[in-house]
Amino acid sequence: MCRDTMFCVLMCTDDDPFHDPNSLFHCYYLYFAAVLNCIVWSVLDMGEESQDGFQFSIDRGGTFTDVYSRCPGRKTRVMKLLSVDPGNYRDAPTEAIRRIMEQETGISMPQGKPIDTSKIEFIRMGTTVATNALLERKGERMALAITKGFRDLLHIGNQSRPKIFDLKIEIPDVLYKDLVEVEERAVLEHSKCKLGLDGEAIVGSTGEKVLVSKSINEEILRTDLRKVLNKGIKSLAVVLMHSYMFSAHEKRVGEIALEMGFEQVSLSSQVMPMVKIVPRGYTACVDAYLTPCIKQYLDGFQSGFDEGLKNVKLLFMQSDGGLTPVDRFNGSKAILSGPAGGVVGYALTAYSKKLKSPVIGFDMGGTSTDVSRYAGQYEHIFETTTAGVTIQAPQLDINTVAAGGGSMLFFRSGMFVVGPESAGAHPGPACYKKGGPLAVTDANLCLGRLLPQYFPKIFGPKEDEPLDAAASRAKFSQLADEVNQFMKSQNPSNEDLTVEEVAMGFIEVANESMCRPIRALTQAKGYDTARHVLACFGGAGGQHACAIARSLGMSKVHIHKYSGILSAYGMALADVVHEAQEPAACEYNKETIQGIDERLSGMISSCEAELGKQGFSKAQIKCEPFLNLRYDRTDCALMCCASERRPRRNTSRYGDFLSAFNERYKQEFGFTIPDRKIIIDDLRIRATGNYFYDAADKKEKSHDEVRVESTVECYFTGGYRDTKVYLFEDMHPGNEVAGPAIVIDKNSTVLVEPDCTASMSDSGDICISIDSSSVKKVGTDLDSIQLSIFSHRFMSIAEQMGRILQRTAISTNIKERLDFSCALFDPEGGLVSNAPHIPVHLGAMQEAVQFQMRTLKDNIHEGDHILSNHPCAGGSHLPDLTVITPVFHSSSSKPIFFVANRGHHADIGGLVPGSMPPRSTSITEEGAVFMSFKLVKAGEFQEKGVTAALKAPMKYPGCSGTRNLHDNLADLRAQVAANQRGIKVVSELIDYYGLDVVQAYMKHIQENAEVAVREMLKDIAEQNSDKRNASTGLTTLEAEDFLDDGSVIKLKIDINGAEGTAVFDFTGTDYMLCGNLNAPKAITLSALIYCLRCMVGYDVPLNQGCLAPVKIIIPKWCLLDPTEDAAVVGGNVLTSQRIVDVVFRAFRACAASQGCMNNLTFGDEDFGYYETIAGGAGAGPTWCGRSGIHSHMTNTRITDPEILERRYPVILNSFQLNPGSGGGGKFKGGDGVIREITFRKEQTVSLLCERRVFPPYGLAGGLDGMKGKNLLYRRDGAIINIGGKNTVAVHAKDVLRIETPGGGGYGVPESSAEDDCEIQRKRRKLSSDEAKIQFEPRGSVFDYQQLQEAH
Repeated sequence: MCRDTMFCVLMCTDDDPFHDPNSLFHCYYLYFAAVLNCIVWSVLDMGEESQDGFQFSIDRGGTFTDVYSRCPGRKTRVMKLLSVDPGNYRDAPTEAIRRIMEQETGISMPQGKPIDTSKIEFIRMGTTVATNALLERKGERMALAITKGFRDLLHIGNQSRPKIFDLKIEIPDVLYKDLVEVEERAVLEHSKCKLGLDGEAIVGSTGEKVLVSKSINEEILRTDLRKVLNKGIKSLAVVLMHSYMFSAHEKRVGEIALEMGFEQVSLSSQVMPMVKIVPRGYTACVDAYLTPCIKQYLDGFQSGFDEGLKNVKLLFMQSDGGLTPVDRFNGSKAILSGPAGGVVGYALTAYSKKLKSPVIGFDMGGTSTDVSRYAGQYEHIFETTTAGVTIQAPQLDINTVAAGGGSMLFFRSGMFVVGPESAGAHPGPACYKKGGPLAVTDANLCLGRLLPQYFPKIFGPKEDEPLDAAASRAKFSQLADEVNQFMKSQNPSNEDLTVEEVAMGFIEVANESMCRPIRALTQAKGYDTARHVLACFGGAGGQHACAIARSLGMSKVHIHKYSGILSAYGMALADVVHEAQEPAACEYNKETIQGIDERLSGMISSCEAELGKQGFSKAQIKCEPFLNLRYDRTDCALMCCASERRPRRNTSRYGDFLSAFNERYKQEFGFTIPDRKIIIDDLRIRATGNYFYDAADKKEKSHDEVRVESTVECYFTGGYRDTKVYLFEDMHPGNEVAGPAIVIDKNSTVLVEPDCTASMSDSGDICISIDSSSVKKVGTDLDSIQLSIFSHRFMSIAEQMGRILQRTAISTNIKERLDFSCALFDPEGGLVSNAPHIPVHLGAMQEAVQFQMRTLKDNIHEGDHILSNHPCAGGSHLPDLTVITPVFHSSSSKPIFFVANRGHHADIGGLVPGSMPPRSTSITEEGAVFMSFKLVKAGEFQEKGVTAALKAPMKYPGCSGTRNLHDNLADLRAQVAANQRGIKVVSELIDYYGLDVVQAYMKHIQENAEVAVREMLKDIAEQNSDKRNASTGLTTLEAEDFLDDGSVIKLKIDINGAEGTAVFDFTGTDYMLCGNLNAPKAITLSALIYCLRCMVGYDVPLNQGCLAPVKIIIPKWCLLDPTEDAAVVGGNVLTSQRIVDVVFRAFRACAASQGCMNNLTFGDEDFGYYETIAGGAGAGPTWCGRSGIHSHMTNTRITDPEILERRYPVILNSFQLNPGSGGGGKFKGGDGVIREITFRKEQTVSLLCERRVFPPYGLAGGLDGMKGKNLLYRRDGAIINIGGKNTVAVHAKDVLRIETPGGGGYGVPESSAEDDCEIQRKRRKLSSDEAKIQFEPRGSVFDYQQLQEAH
């Protein structure tokens, strides 16, 4: 009561009746004041508990362990230790706690003895134990139990390859060591099903009905599980079809496994009950693989304390940014445990609720940089790929990019290249004195931006020496000589670059490479990058923050006082989180919302009860309901919260989810679909328990000048400048430091660049104001540094166009499958940059632009957008519609550039739905044709004209006009919007650099690609010197291959090794065909660019320069240059693959891959479905081919089995590898797949396939891969081989079995051939040393890029 009395007395005055001692109001006032005071002090008491005990927040990273501790008396301690230092301690977090408590209490706490926990209030920790185990493949040995028929499903995954230009396809191996196929099956009820299936009908958790067509065969299951146990495997993941909504079978398998002695059983229905068996299966495997590792680490950690920390709140950070009790911490939610703390840290310190300025988190470490965004709410994603494994779990959207302090520096074919390879900690950068390569850290050291005297002496072989600036400079001197030698070879008048200019160039390139994902992260969702604050943390970020902010147009950088340990600090601020999620499958409307509210209420009660068990009162618990919503017939679901939108009539009691969804959809995609149903896929509750934690320590203000520690010379653009050095500890609120300056903290170095000003906030954080008015003058002459920067900028233009197209399109093909390309072209129509790189589009769009220039000549005006798809006009096949837009400038009456995009439309009319008829003989049967149509004329969209053209195919016998005009028009408008974005960004680039400079670097970029191809051709000529003609000096390579109809494609390549040029001569190729396997010339160009890029072996700009050293001869009216009216739909998807096979055969680069896309279409008058199916990849001189993968000119993802069965009247019986279908050899070809489908009703099936007659070839003595086969099992028992190209009517109970081709083998088969491939498989499991230098991209930007390349 002392504090109550004091509080009331302090409030009493004689100024008003409330404070008159004789007033009744005064009595009431004292009462309510006392009540209020009790509330205030009770809240303060929660914060004051830290004065009674120690509070530890720890981030155990891969290299360092960071610790933030609040000690009794509110004293703050910070510590950083090596995570692994077995010579000095067993466990870094335990050691940090021991040292701090011993130093603060004065009580001896010897190593090795359990630490007294009586004075520890809580321990909060994030750890990379799970991440490292996944990266290094050092998790628990585990097995997978999966529905029979899907044994290889997780090997095949979505069937796309991660890097489309890598002939040696490397994908991390599956996590399981053994596999059990479970004899069971549940199928969804379908209203049009005519199979008459027997079995128990059950209502699943989503409300959908499921039919148990086959119960578990427990006898066989027990036998198979016993075999697994006998191998010493005691961890099991269980993944059964449709278990997200029917979990009974999984639960039964789990019960049996636990009875038999399995110690860890992860059921996919419990780990993450979301539709899509592939990512759910991966997630269950991750959980079974990592959870035992985490438990083992936790047991070891807890054993270092008395009673195993029984009476201490031990909480761990999850990937979603929330803390969870130790007994609930599991593998699938631990992947981003460490980085998540950093996001929480900057979100709660850099974001102002008053100003509401969104924040970009920029965490630059040694190997890579993490980029994220916060604007008042954490941005979560629910499916992402880490270390080659797709994980379905709530995770903060943290994007990892390939630029860190250890990123290696290269000079390749005239380009400055940074990463993605990293020097790691061992050997580290050159300045570590362990023989390492040049890295970004060396560049900063060479420029005077890092000061060795402020670093500990932990470098050198014995780890007792300082950073070695001389070693960095010596290696940069060698690299500068290489750069200058190349520049002189290009132009003898070029001046030599100094060591500093070369180092500065790499810094600028590194900065630009980090800007690209930040632009993508913001602009992809419709946000202005420049309006964000850059929150910089991590050891290396402070040296780059000003330059990156300036490049992005940002005006403010925020660097927290604990920026070097912000992940640990963030854990001190984080909430405890408990989540619940349930699947749903219903429409959002007034009829369903009551039932949804009831389910949400039950989930909320459950979450509150769980947090209540952890000691939280109801006042401390906040529950946020989410609905995962999407428009009907789309796959793009958004997890929406409506807590800030008050309920209205016919809305949920938890808020107006409909408005929340529409507003967010409009923000991210630029439009809504008013007449489309909205579907609820999932219900989710995120419940948080909040500890009041006042961690803001205020610093005293000072207006005195900050003491200058020293003055050094630091290099900036233009030369060295005197740069003052300040110590962070000497700065106070009110101080300002003008750049150039360096601020040294214990754990980081902050560079304040010229024209920037640093100040300190009241809480002791550094805030830097950026002056972006200064512009570096760039000339038109070739500068390798600027060449690298412009390469990023030009690619960024194409990427931004793609983001706008994806945002504003409406069709599944463009919005969700991302089947499109965007590109930038020079004034002559030459390709400058093409992103993303869809192989079949690579060279084709250049032909399309140049055709319009030749055809329209002076009839191209500002405001025109030209639509084209005809093969003779540079098209690939008719469904790919290209929109071309000129870019004008006040200085010229003619276009100064062109921008264009090409998108695949799902239907544009013709013989069959999908506009890909297997038996077309004329282009008029394949859909609407556009040769040179002005879609927009003088700024006006020509809707009437384009509608008439899209309906025109109906005038041909057996054909229809477009079957989806609404989507066609919407997507065409989106294509126009994408080009408008391209014009805007190009114009901004011109305003910044000047038209002459931009055009000059377009030429330089093209010339750089030419240099790379010339060097590659010279190398190949040298490697094939035995085929060199002595009289001509030409190296001649030849090859041929056949289409299944017997048509030959012949190629002769004459390489001039001295000049690095080649002639590709297709003379001898057969005449054009009556069918549709004719390939337009643009397809051949695309195939050649693809092959050349693959053989170059490293990233080069993809543009017309790639073909500059190449002359192409194609006989007129052969199947590679057909007439205008020839059918071509098969040429795009099949003949393109055979051209690639012929080119690689001539170069002997690799054996043939499956050489087919296995196009399958089925449907009726109500629906249509299209997919392409994976096969085997060809082996090469040093590698085995990958099984079950798409290759070369396609990379299309396949529909998840559960989605397929949910939406269409079919049952997928099996999807697995076809063992032995890959060709034998020293290195074996990859196996094809078996895909078997039962039809539940009458429909029409079309197949467009190759390699059913001629097998994929082997090379160098390797055996051919197995041919493909298409079989139809009729319901009456008849089996029909329907061939590669056919359209058939099927009935209910008919079964289609597709066996795709295998890849060819390479090298003479040996008895150890299988062992060679097994050795390679094992090598894909990274060793711990390799893992340290391996860059692992992740986040929504990376997932977008992966999806974009999946075509």
